Amino acid sequence: MKLFTKNNKLKHSDKELINLYKSTGNSIYVGELFQRYTHLISALAYQFIQNSTETEDAVMEIFEILLHDLKIYEVENFKSWLYSVTKNHALKVCKKTKQNRTINEELKNNEHDIVEFDDEITLSNEKIKEIQLLKLEEAIKQLSDDQKICIELFFLKDKSYAEIVEETGYNMNQVKSYIQNGKRNLKVYLEKYE
Repeated sequence: MKLFTKNNKLKHSDKELINLYKSTGNSIYVGELFQRYTHLISALAYQFIQNSTETEDAVMEIFEILLHDLKIYEVENFKSWLYSVTKNHALKVCKKTKQNRTINEELKNNEHDIVEFDDEITLSNEKIKEIQLLKLEEAIKQLSDDQKICIELFFLKDKSYAEIVEETGYNMNQVKSYIQNGKRNLKVYLEKYE
């Protein structure tokens, strides 16, 4: 059986490549799928991200997602499924980028409140972030187990309410309540130790 055409490309359909990947685990099949649609992935991701460097990073992350998810999920229409994967990942990148910009802007705007002076030595932004993360980690430990699980899944692992419901077995109202109360408790804890 001849796998390659003259120009050294696999001559299988998308579905056949997925099945070959599932049965062999050989990433060459996913590589071929990825290569077929790279221009579409890049164009779609760029529409959301609007930054060339971040788009390139996102495209490579999507390849890693394909390597993982194609082993797990039954994909009937690859092109349509790939569109959804690309769009969702690009939106996650946008959300994360926006959060990082917001945090950096807040740190810049409040730098005089946060930075402590000690013999003309100031803390770097990295040190400030490290201290804030340590405080946040300590605050998360103070939450109830239910709140802790939901807060970590929602904010640290970017899970949706529906994904948290599925993963934890809580109902939708419980998840919303645990997240809302967890956020309030975190705020109270962090304000107490400022």
